[in-house]
Amino acid sequence: MRAVLFVVGFATTACGGSDGNATTADATTTDATTDSTPLPTGDAAGLTTYGAPYPGGEFHLGPVDWDETEWHNACAPPTKYAAAVRAAEGVLLAGLWNGIPNVAGYCDACIRVDTAKGKSAVLRVVTYGDTSKNSIDVSPEAYALLNSGEHPRAMTWQFVKCPAGGPILYEFQTAASEWWTSLWVRNVRVPIAKVEVKSKNHSAFVALERSSDGTLNDGAGFGRGPFTLRITGADGTVHEDTFDWPSPDLGGQLLTGKGNFP
Repeated sequence: MRAVLFVVGFATTACGGSDGNATTADATTTDATTDSTPLPTGDAAGLTTYGAPYPGGEFHLGPVDWDETEWHNACAPPTKYAAAVRAAEGVLLAGLWNGIPNVAGYCDACIRVDTAKGKSAVLRVVTYGDTSKNSIDVSPEAYALLNSGEHPRAMTWQFVKCPAGGPILYEFQTAASEWWTSLWVRNVRVPIAKVEVKSKNHSAFVALERSSDGTLNDGAGFGRGPFTLRITGADGTVHEDTFDWPSPDLGGQLLTGKGNFP
């Protein structure tokens, strides 16, 4: 998959993703009604699904991988995904067709893939790019699970809630600061509808702007001091994490939230 990555402001600034210690003062998660549309094929196995299925595509061995052996992952900084994020999200990876509206908003979401031969897998989205309509590229590990030797490799996929696997991670770009703040939200269990911040510069919650590499940006900056990030999922569920300003500064930090969506 040839990753599509548009440069928006500072969106391609490298992010170190160091394992910074997060100080979490408070975390809150609120449940809301979910969209439980049945999966197109196979056993739903209790998975929560979001939106309509995407039928009529094929799955391909991209390859999609953390080391970017052929293509850059569009949801990653130029320095690739941080090691801690890789460990949290696993090796079953996918790249989406870039014809999906607001495709960058699905960075780090999960999809359920059901093949015409009856095989299924839940994959983490780490990139997007040029392929045929509703088709996906996958990692070698995902390909090994899905492939039955068929051709074409027909399948249907749908956004789903990710399996439980640790807390949300907030990866800040290396250029992030109190004056311009940019981050990725990693390892989140539900597709994200919006992310908001309340901080020294924002007495009430304001929405962050999504860029084409999946980053969420505040052009005015958070301001130096404690801040709260509020994530609203595609199902209306809300999760909040509050952090003290990290030492020595925000740029390049990987902050660990207190929990995840239920």
